[in-house]
Amino acid sequence: MNITTDRLILRKYSDKDLMDLYEYLSDPDVVKYEPYRSMMLEESRGELDRRIFSDEMIAVELKTTGKLIGNVYLGKRSNNTLEIGFVFNKDYWRQGYGFESCTALIQEAFSKGIDRIFAECDPENETSWRLLERLGFTRTAHLEKNIYFWKGKDGQPIWKDTYVYSLENPGKTS
Repeated sequence: MNITTDRLILRKYSDKDLMDLYEYLSDPDVVKYEPYRSMMLEESRGELDRRIFSDEMIAVELKTTGKLIGNVYLGKRSNNTLEIGFVFNKDYWRQGYGFESCTALIQEAFSKGIDRIFAECDPENETSWRLLERLGFTRTAHLEKNIYFWKGKDGQPIWKDTYVYSLENPGKTS
C-alpha cells in the first residue's frame, strides 16, 4: 500500500521510522485521548515492530523530507466496514495533514467497495471530532460513560463518554 497526495506519502511502517514514531508517541499531549500512555524508546520499538506487520496502521510521511509525522488507523470490522483513527506529531497539527491523509484513505477504501467507515472519539477531543465532521462524517451516537482505559488512585475506573461517527460510501446504494 502506497498512496501519494500533494504533500504526503501514505505507506507501511519500516525500521527507519523508529525515532519519528518515538517523537510523537512519547508526547503526553499527542496520546492524551489514546488508550495507551506516552511511551519510552523501548516501548516505541515494540510498537513499531507491531506496526510493521500490520495492514491497519498506515504511516504518514512528508513527501519533501521523508519524516514520519503521524499515522492513520484503518481497522477491518464486520459487514464491509472499516474503523478510522489518527494520531499526529503535534508539530504538524492544524496544517491539514490529517484531512489530506484521511481523505485519500477514505477515497481509496470506498473505491475498493467498502460500504461504511466509522470512528469513535472522546467528546473532549474537539480537534478530532471537528476533523471527522470536515471529512463528512455524521455523529450517530453519544455514548455516556461507556468505556475506561485507566483507574484512579482509589482503584475505580475513570469512565469516559464516546462520540460515534459514520460515513457511508456515496457510490453504494442501500
